[in-house]
Amino acid sequence: MSTTRAERRIVILAEGQFGPHHGKTAMGVIRYGPDPIVAVIDSTNVGRNVREWFDDRPRFDIPIVATLDDAIAVGTNAAAPPTALLIGIAPTGGKLPDSWRQAILAAIHGGLDVLSGLHTFLGDDPEFAGAAAEAGVEIVDYRRPPDRMETAVGELHAPGKKVILTVGTDCAIGKMSVALELRRAAVESGLSATFVATGQTGIMIEGWGAAVDRVISDFSNGICEWLVEQGEARGEWVFVEGQGSLDHPAYSAVTLGLIHGCTPQAMIMVHKPGLAEHDWDHVEGREFPLSPLPEFIRLHEQVAALVAPSKVVGIALNTSLIADEGDARRVIVEIASQTGLPVDDPVRFGPELLFAAIRPAVEALVDHPVEALVDRPVEASA
Repeated sequence: MSTTRAERRIVILAEGQFGPHHGKTAMGVIRYGPDPIVAVIDSTNVGRNVREWFDDRPRFDIPIVATLDDAIAVGTNAAAPPTALLIGIAPTGGKLPDSWRQAILAAIHGGLDVLSGLHTFLGDDPEFAGAAAEAGVEIVDYRRPPDRMETAVGELHAPGKKVILTVGTDCAIGKMSVALELRRAAVESGLSATFVATGQTGIMIEGWGAAVDRVISDFSNGICEWLVEQGEARGEWVFVEGQGSLDHPAYSAVTLGLIHGCTPQAMIMVHKPGLAEHDWDHVEGREFPLSPLPEFIRLHEQVAALVAPSKVVGIALNTSLIADEGDARRVIVEIASQTGLPVDDPVRFGPELLFAAIRPAVEALVDHPVEALVDRPVEASA
């Protein structure tokens, strides 16, 4: 569960896939991770800089290079050679691209630890494991589940603890980022708050957690319940990273496990305006449109109530498909009017306003659950 260790200087391998979708692990670690990034390896973007995807802050001044040797040279020239290679992609099925084996072996032979969030456990690969033992380096498989096989027992939240789960209308749209941003806003407001990592990228960033999509289904609710218990020991406000989507044809199970295992008092719905269909591009010719937002909010509350009552108290938008800032703000206003809920884009515009808007609702759900859980009208979408 815990991956506490000394600071590493990281090279990210994202060959041909650097970007916000398949490269979401790379993007998340760059934006929120504690370790300095020496370089990103992606020969299709060589010569560019990570700042093009983020902003001009010094932490994002990271070159994109063609090879591991180039990345090592960048670090060496800056008197900060890399100490680890991080696999920066989250492909469908979590498999290692065969073409990446040589780069990983080269990193191991060069004395770099290897950090991976794939479903393919690199530490179980005889060739990688043998090379790592010989070189004296570490292979960390962040998706390796904890040695825990317990079902949920209906654990109640500790008094005063506020558990908020991010849910979404699709996968890979920013549920982790929203949870991290809201945690930041809570801390900056003087509150005791923690982030519960439930996926490989979140664990890389936070240093603890469990990848719930790797857990045997009988124990997924129990793992989520246990993770929330750990979160409650770390803070009063517990922001749990969501996974998948409740109506996704491939990834709905992990969402249901989180809802019923975490039993959050409140949920934040994450939505990406402009996205019409589920991310399911590995099945050609099959399309699954996203559910209308107001009905989908109601569905989450109904599904949660099968085990424990919960309410969607706000909507966090990912407006990255809307280039113009003014247009993005107009969409925020439209969705707020449509749903009657606080709405903002906490990554683009900061989390302070959204957190301030949801805070009273969350506190009401914890302090006066019967009154706060009275049904509110949710209008049908146009």
